[in-house]
Amino acid sequence: MAAVESRIYLASRSPRRRDLLAQIGVRFDVLQFRADPRSDVEVDESPHAGETPEVYVVRVARAKAAFAARLLESRHLLPRPILAADTTLDLDGEIIGKPRSENDAQKILARLSGRKHRVLTAIAVTDQIHLEHRLHISDVTFRQIDADEIRRYVLSGEAMDKAGAYAIQGRAAAFVEEIRGSHSGIVGLPLCETAQLLKQFGWTP
Repeated sequence: MAAVESRIYLASRSPRRRDLLAQIGVRFDVLQFRADPRSDVEVDESPHAGETPEVYVVRVARAKAAFAARLLESRHLLPRPILAADTTLDLDGEIIGKPRSENDAQKILARLSGRKHRVLTAIAVTDQIHLEHRLHISDVTFRQIDADEIRRYVLSGEAMDKAGAYAIQGRAAAFVEEIRGSHSGIVGLPLCETAQLLKQFGWTP
């Protein structure tokens, strides 16, 4: 594969992913979508019938990278590798995405209270010719959270636009009893896997 340029494109609006990339010294530009990528049929984030969490999150991450590559070409931008990612939760085999409302966020957190769930983050990198991906899975156990704690957390605004209705790097850290896996992967970008995948495209730290 061709060597990575001094900069890559990040196909994500997430400020958390931007911070994590900067943490490991990756220089990047954000590839902005003119519309929400969910509006593109090829980046459909609705789970397909019978789709496992593993298959789902990899499909979405790869679709985001492929969609971004088409945007890069249509806008006649300088070719560089593109990094995309997707994160979802698995609770007893059920895909748990972002809450649709504050009420939905409270219901999700009530289900996670006192239980173990899995956080899956898939990353995909493309150089417009090759497209490769990695999947990281972490186990997270929440302590028992009472209804008032959940209500106050949701009112803080932190739960919205987060897979599973919580941000482990924020106030929700107080809910976490145990982690087995990658903290950065739970935040939204597993740095070990990201660095290894970028190295396949010629990047060096």
